[in-house]
Amino acid sequence: MKYCIIIPDGMADYQIEKLGGKTPLEAAETPNFDTIASQGLTGLVHTVPEAFAPGSDIACLSVLGYDPSVYYTGRAPLEAASLGIKLRDEDWAIRCNLITRNSDILEDFCAGHITNKEAGDIISTLNEKLGNDTIQFHAGKSYRNILIYRGNRSIDADCTPPHDIIGQSIESNLPRGNGEELLIDLMMKSYEILSDHSVNRVRRGLNQKPANMIWLWGQGKRPTLPFFKEIYHLSGAVITGVDLLKGLGVILGWEIIDVPGATGYLDTDYDAKARYAIEAFNTHDLVLIHVEAPDEAGHEGNIGEKIRAIENIDSKIVGPLHTALKKFGNFRMLILPDHYTPIQERTHTREPVPFAMYGADFHEKSTLAFSESNAALTNLEIHKGHTLMRHFIEGTLSSS
Repeated sequence: MKYCIIIPDGMADYQIEKLGGKTPLEAAETPNFDTIASQGLTGLVHTVPEAFAPGSDIACLSVLGYDPSVYYTGRAPLEAASLGIKLRDEDWAIRCNLITRNSDILEDFCAGHITNKEAGDIISTLNEKLGNDTIQFHAGKSYRNILIYRGNRSIDADCTPPHDIIGQSIESNLPRGNGEELLIDLMMKSYEILSDHSVNRVRRGLNQKPANMIWLWGQGKRPTLPFFKEIYHLSGAVITGVDLLKGLGVILGWEIIDVPGATGYLDTDYDAKARYAIEAFNTHDLVLIHVEAPDEAGHEGNIGEKIRAIENIDSKIVGPLHTALKKFGNFRMLILPDHYTPIQERTHTREPVPFAMYGADFHEKSTLAFSESNAALTNLEIHKGHTLMRHFIEGTLSSS
């Protein structure tokens, strides 16, 4: 049996007046999504437990079959794992966004999607000016970077994700709680250092947004998760353009398949992701394909780009994978966004997300196209998101 999971990050959305009261998923042409849902099962799953804020770290942990209330220690430690950073028990990993600050306003949480090289130059400067035996900056991809704190302070302050406060006051949203002095000091010093950085002088000259400050959040300590194979007895591989999912894969004992052109943005190479996923099924039982593009479009409030991303996933990933999996005989597919990223909100929300599950051995058919509203019409609702994986692997789900 082969198992395929496709996560169009942040795809779920609200009805939009400009789309005639449809969601982007309903407005998009998605014949392959619809085939999986109509010929299999569709329903709702709660990927974010009540005690947690909605985010890909929590939601994807649930989707992969791990209860966040048991295993979650923070977002940054997962991303640190993807960079090969070894955390000791006392260390803190902290997400370090490169942002655009305009006076007291957080103008852009990703500094205009700064390039990897530019971000690397900035991180190098921060290490030179602010790094020491206890503080080390590590370059990730684009605006997504990591700070490691190896001191003796507790850094469990309440930190707001920068994508939640676009256009809001920086001063009003600074960290609050244990370790806030250290975090705020680093953030403010970064603004002094980066405001006239050579990278930003060039970016301003090109009318691009400068990466003139860091934003620290998502901190946590080293997680301890049992390997996926120990629990589910399947080998796994992950294809993604973002460090969070790569880090989860590392911790779960999966192969991390690097795909040229997988950017974690709207310009990602969908075709290449499908090709590499199809090849991975020759050596693995389960392959996860994660696509960040719908989430990025949601954060930007860009309806057209979100629809385009959904259609690209449908035609360039879902369709080819469905065709290829038929050659293996027994296979199952699971498609679901990790969370909502509504156009009107431009951030994550916590509603249960629609899922579509198909198996060559499934006899039950929903006959419904894949959408948020159709999923809500069924009697199928999974309240503990981490249990969905077991149902998917064992084929125990039923609308009755």
